[in-house]
Amino acid sequence: MKLHLKIWRQNGPSAPGNFKDYEMDHVSADMSFLEMLDVLNVTLVKKGETPIEFDHDCREGICGSCALMINGNAHGPDTGTATCQLHMRRFKENDTIVIEPWRAKAFPVIKDLATDRTAFDRIMAAGGYISVNTGNAPEANSNLVGKDTSERAMDAAACIGCGACVAACKNSSAMLFVSAKVSHLAQLPQGAPERAKRVRGMVTQMDQEGFGNCSNTGACEAACPKEIKLENITRLNREMVRAAFTE
Repeated sequence: MKLHLKIWRQNGPSAPGNFKDYEMDHVSADMSFLEMLDVLNVTLVKKGETPIEFDHDCREGICGSCALMINGNAHGPDTGTATCQLHMRRFKENDTIVIEPWRAKAFPVIKDLATDRTAFDRIMAAGGYISVNTGNAPEANSNLVGKDTSERAMDAAACIGCGACVAACKNSSAMLFVSAKVSHLAQLPQGAPERAKRVRGMVTQMDQEGFGNCSNTGACEAACPKEIKLENITRLNREMVRAAFTE
């Protein structure tokens, strides 16, 4: 398969960037999208050119580091799929593929397609820890959690912090990410002691990082590779109201 690639190249956060064209031939339909970029980089190195910088790690849709905007879609055209899970069979002969980094003030470009997403780490740190008693593991049934509650908590915990929600949002809002992290522990007894402190700390840090406000367009849910639901944002708002009355 022959493809025409338009890839964003940028030497650093303060350097100007631009799209550069690359032609690829003999691309296998069985390649993953990142494997295709690997092959391109091997070709560039053989030519003495600088390879394209992009983030990756697990290549199993778990770590969230494969953050790419592909033809205007976060992680590409497939739903519920990270970039590393996208395969070239999704494209056709002579297709033009536009590849960009996340576009958000809070995610500055490091180089080429790699962005600095440590803002998410600082939001997580602002949430603090949960109180636990050290020693032997507690008996599994000592804290009873209903099936529906535990499933909702685990659905929220599936968030991999990739930033697709921010990249897809017209306001670069991080509300879906923050709401998933808050919803996870807010619904479990282990997260109860620091419940109010956690939500206030994370939302305050989110605002300080420069993320935009949520306007409920639903683009974040559509782009999320783990299909985190908008209902978590509703829960986050309720948690903020609750924190205002309990603290």
